[in-house]
Amino acid sequence: QLWKGRSDPVLHIELRRWADLMLVAPLDANTLAKLANGICDNLLTCVIRAWDLSKPLLFCPAMNTAMWEHPITAQQVEQLKGFGYTEIPCMVKKLVCGDEGQ
Repeated sequence: QLWKGRSDPVLHIELRRWADLMLVAPLDANTLAKLANGICDNLLTCVIRAWDLSKPLLFCPAMNTAMWEHPITAQQVEQLKGFGYTEIPCMVKKLVCGDEGQ
């Protein structure tokens, strides 16, 4: 009988229900790739995968300029925008590694 009952609430579903909007800042290259490819292997990516698309989701890409300028990054950003997510563009600045760029 126990297996027929419901257990504790599912955290990523409870979070999607609770939130009015989601802001992912910073969105690193690894998580960007996961989201664009539907991988949900942690709490953040699971919440986003279950996200209610009628609610806003904003993302702020943040990575090294060399990673930002790689052609796959533009494809992945466009894919997220295609889901209806809103990009908050990155800015030009001096990076931790000493490079300057987006």
